[in-house]
This record gives sequence, structure tokens and C-alpha cells, in this order.
Amino acid sequence: MKIICVFLIAILWAGCGYSNKTTTPAQPGVVPAVAALVPDNANAGDPAFTLTVNGSGFAANAMVKWNGAVQPTTYVNGKQVTAAIPATNLGTPGSVSVTVTNPGTPGGQYGGGTQSETSNMVTFTIN
Repeated sequence: MKIICVFLIAILWAGCGYSNKTTTPAQPGVVPAVAALVPDNANAGDPAFTLTVNGSGFAANAMVKWNGAVQPTTYVNGKQVTAAIPATNLGTPGSVSVTVTNPGTPGGQYGGGTQSETSNMVTFTIN
């Protein structure tokens, strides 16, 4: 009788879902799109400036990346963010890649959330 009770409890336990919980993978996030940089160029040795990035799909916690490095970013609205670009980033002439990344959102106990998404790359020119 004890064996039957233990067996029934094991079946009940497994049937109620107390075994392995499956996790939901993160869903794709909103992909931002960069349309224009203002300004889109500067001279080597110029002082620090504020870069305005116009586009669409920017999240409130979007990050501007300058050659892959996150810059201090301010969210204006879903179509505009600004970034503080230090003078040290304008040391030598060349081209710089600028992107915007919307960080992913965490999921709950069983996964979910959204993936981090990065925009198209736009070139900033240092003369």
C-alpha cells in the first residue's frame, strides 16, 4: 500500500508540472534605425560636442555607440537621442561608426524578455 501511495504521489507531482520548468527564449526587440547624424563631421582637435542622432525606434534606455564604445546618451523621444562626445574622440582624422542599441529587457522566472537590438551603422567623419 505504501508503494502504491508513493507511486501515486510521484505521478501527481510530475503531472502538476513540478518537474522541469521550460523557459521561454527572449523575443526579438525593437530594432532602432539611424537616419541622420547632426553634425555628421568635425575637425580633428575640435572640442567636445553633443551629437544628435535622428531616426526611429529608439527606446528610453537606448545607447549611442561611437566606434563600439557606449557614450553618455540622453533620450529625447522615440525618434531622437543625443550623445556627449568628448574631445578625446576627435584626436585624429578618419571615419567613425555610430550606432544606437536598444538594450534587451529581462524575462521573468521562466525566461522571456527581449533581445538587445542594434541599428544600422552610420559614418561620422573627422577631417
